[in-house]
Amino acid sequence: MGLLDRLKRKKTSLAEPSKDEAKPKAANKKSAPKEVEQQAVVTADGKLMATTKKSDKKAPKAKPKKDDTGDAYKVLIKPLVTEKGSSLRMNGQYIFEVSTQTNKIEIRKAFQKVYDIVPVKVNIINVQGKYVRYGKTDGSTKRWKKAVITLPAGKKIEIQEGL
Repeated sequence: MGLLDRLKRKKTSLAEPSKDEAKPKAANKKSAPKEVEQQAVVTADGKLMATTKKSDKKAPKAKPKKDDTGDAYKVLIKPLVTEKGSSLRMNGQYIFEVSTQTNKIEIRKAFQKVYDIVPVKVNIINVQGKYVRYGKTDGSTKRWKKAVITLPAGKKIEIQEGL
């Protein structure tokens, strides 16, 4: 029975025009020219001036774009979640691991771009690599830099979202 139903559907679909053919194609709104009206204006001197007036349809206003963070992710590598950091958070201070090539000004600008808060103070600490030994092989871990960022009173940022 299923085979016969398919044949019936094919015959009826061939006889009726499809939905795409039945509808007339509308002009593309973007490519359509805007309507321009001309008005005649008489000045105080008696001179005749022609002015053009665009149609009353106004284009929708573009939403202001939020500044992207740019290279701030290269400056602020990650926040450090430690016991000392959690106790400093009560004073409005946050600890971040930062790139070794950055200075206080670059850290301040990157923090301001990411969190939209101007820090009061930025302190930098260079952490030396620790001596390590694996069997006969010895060496050291990488050196890195951390920044303690002090925020204005009453300002907070969310670092520990899931804890």
